[in-house]
Amino acid sequence: VVIIGFSLRNRYQKFIHDYDADPKGHNATVSECTNISPYLIAGPDLVLPSRTDPRPGFPPMKKGSQPTDGGHLILTQTERDALVASEPEAATWLRRYIGGEELINGGDRWCLWLKDADPAQLRRCPQVLARVESVRESRLKSPTKSVQVFANKPTLFTQDRQPNTAYLAVPEVSSETRRYIPIGFLGPEVVGSNKLQMIVGGTVWHFGMLSSAIHMAWVRVVGGRMKSDPSYSPAVYNNYPWPTTATDKQRAEVAACAQAVLDARAKFPQATLADLYDPLAMPPALAKTHADLDRAVDRCYRAKPFASDRERVEHLFTLYEQLTAPLAPSAKPKRLRKTTIKGMTQAEADAAHHYTVEEAKPFIDYAAKPTKNHEYQPGGSRSSSHPTQKI
Repeated sequence: VVIIGFSLRNRYQKFIHDYDADPKGHNATVSECTNISPYLIAGPDLVLPSRTDPRPGFPPMKKGSQPTDGGHLILTQTERDALVASEPEAATWLRRYIGGEELINGGDRWCLWLKDADPAQLRRCPQVLARVESVRESRLKSPTKSVQVFANKPTLFTQDRQPNTAYLAVPEVSSETRRYIPIGFLGPEVVGSNKLQMIVGGTVWHFGMLSSAIHMAWVRVVGGRMKSDPSYSPAVYNNYPWPTTATDKQRAEVAACAQAVLDARAKFPQATLADLYDPLAMPPALAKTHADLDRAVDRCYRAKPFASDRERVEHLFTLYEQLTAPLAPSAKPKRLRKTTIKGMTQAEADAAHHYTVEEAKPFIDYAAKPTKNHEYQPGGSRSSSHPTQKI
């Protein structure tokens, strides 16, 4: 629950009551600040843009491939086994198809990846052809013009973003009960679905940074929500302020801690990521490696430990301002063009108000067509008791 108080007049002192340390709500940490940001932390009125590109030097994040196939190119494990049993040649085109659900909770789905499929071989597989025909019919019925166009390419996904190298996979939606979003590496033979965010070229260091407490604090504040569960999008990643002062030694320490996390996971090959990251079932060895990773990543930002996640986020927003300020174009002040009242000397004009062209226009327009009995008084109203002011 978030309660926000407003007042009729601006108050210099504002207060944030934080119950994160006490979920039962008995005790709150009260912080005084001069301004509360739209993200309900101490800071300026800053709203993050929807950036489409990552910061320079970082690998891009993109959504996985989307079939828009009416479900005919996607198979369950049972459907996959039945198809291979009747048409063994179809095994050539079947590839694992992983979205956020499969990445976290396990379970296999498969897809017909018919890119560059041999047409002669394809014609020898009538069940596969029947699925392709169903894809074509489904797309023709779509109200979306671009999908209708792809009816002429029924063997292909409508959005193919599959990389040719290994990639870092981030589920689009995770659970609010987990302290960390479970992410991992997938090979190019695994097709990432549109429910997965992919970082092609992501390294163990990137994995460690994104699996840290400070990054998760960022996600909870700036990310979207599916119901109450955190939803990860490329904009969350693209806006993330990576540490700018981290040394090679500190980066190596983060990578080593991140590899320790992966090694701790590997000790439980039968467990899913949902099992490993359950708040109650998480193995102590994995919890320890994550705590080590959190400290290593925090040190990349500053030497002093962070007291809370809110303090982490406030630090990140300060860094974000520093990173983006040089990129924000400074508005040049408008140069005022001077105009003077006719009949004044230049010295008199300099001593008086310097009107801009816009300010003087009503005077000039009115003086161009004076009325017979009423003249215009600058700064006042029409009056017949004063002589005409010449403009």
